[in-house]
Formats: sequence, C-alpha cells, structure tokens
Amino acid sequence: MMKISALVLAMLATSAFADTPEQTATKLLDPAKVADVAKDPKAAVAAMTNMMDPATAIILMQKGMDPATFTKMAQAGMSPDILKSYAAFIDPNMYMKWLAASMDPNFYTAAMAPLMNPNMYMKWLSAPLDPRVLQMAMAPLNPNMYMNWAMAPIAPANMNMMMAPLNPNLYTQWAGAAADPKTYGTWGGFMNPATYGNMANPFAGFFPVAPAAPAAK
Repeated sequence: MMKISALVLAMLATSAFADTPEQTATKLLDPAKVADVAKDPKAAVAAMTNMMDPATAIILMQKGMDPATFTKMAQAGMSPDILKSYAAFIDPNMYMKWLAASMDPNFYTAAMAPLMNPNMYMKWLSAPLDPRVLQMAMAPLNPNMYMNWAMAPIAPANMNMMMAPLNPNLYTQWAGAAADPKTYGTWGGFMNPATYGNMANPFAGFFPVAPAAPAAK
C-alpha cells in the first residue's frame, strides 16, 4: 500500500508541475531551449512524460508541416541565447543535480510513472482517430500547404534572416554573450575580476585607497 501511495503521489506531482505537451514540443523545436530539458532532472522527467503522450508527437508533426517552424529554429540558432543555453553544460552545478537525482528513488519513481499509467496506452490506441491526426492526413489535399512552402523563400521573416549576417549588431551580441561571466555559470566567476578583489591589482597593497573627501557644507 505504501508503494502504491508513493507511486500515486509521484504521478500527481509530475502532472501538476510538468510542462504541457505544447510547451514540451515548443522547447524541442527551439535550439536555444532544447538544452534546458537536460539541465534539470525534473525538466527531463517532465519532457519524458510528455514524449510518451501522443499529443506531443501530434503537435511536433503539425509544426513540422509549417515552414515558419523551421524559420524560427534558424533564427534561434543565430541568436546568442544558444551560447548561453549550451554553456551551462560546463557548469558543475548541473552535474551535481544529476548526481543527486541518481541517488533519489523519487526520481526513478517519477520517471517510471508514465510507463505504469494505463491511460497513456489508451491515448496511443485512440490516437489514429484523433481529429488532429485526421486533419494532418487531409493536409496533402490542401493546396494552401504547397503555397506556403513555395512562398517560404521570399517570406519577410526568411528575407530578414538571410540579411542578419550583414548586421554588425549580431556579432556584437555574440561577443557580449561570450564575454559575460554569467554565461558560464559557476566557471564564469573565474572571468570576473571582482572575484579576485585586490589580487587583480598587484599595487593595491602599496597604494591604499585614499579616504573620500568630506562633502562640502
């Protein structure tokens, strides 16, 4: 009874705090956010739970039929946010989180909960009759889909993206993100001169700071 209660509590906690299938699909299609799934064990469990839900696969297929989805992915790949996202993998704190999760039985219980949920298998059995699936099956008969793909190369969003490498601000943003200690998490402290205090100034011991002059009355 205690094991069943713990399993039920884990399933309830997962469903209460996990991202929705729409949010998970959005993260997986965003190069700057897909790494967030691997940074936190809780986020990884939530993503695995949603990936077992056919709703996530349906949303991914729907977005994959829209050329604007790939435009957004390319735009995110050119953003300095992708550097900030993947630089977190050199932060020791991330690995400490996973080490703690590997020794937590609740982590394994939450990860196994979707596999033990009969409702999840019923969703897959009924997925072929889902209205969204039937709509995608009829999409090849819609000429608007082919027009969207044919007009994608001259869409304003794609034209602006092709001109982005000519914008000096893009490189300035990348340089700023690369030089920002916050980008590298814990290791960023070694790049911050304030971390070392007076050690950064070898003459600080010989030339003490003069006291501030009193304010004029």
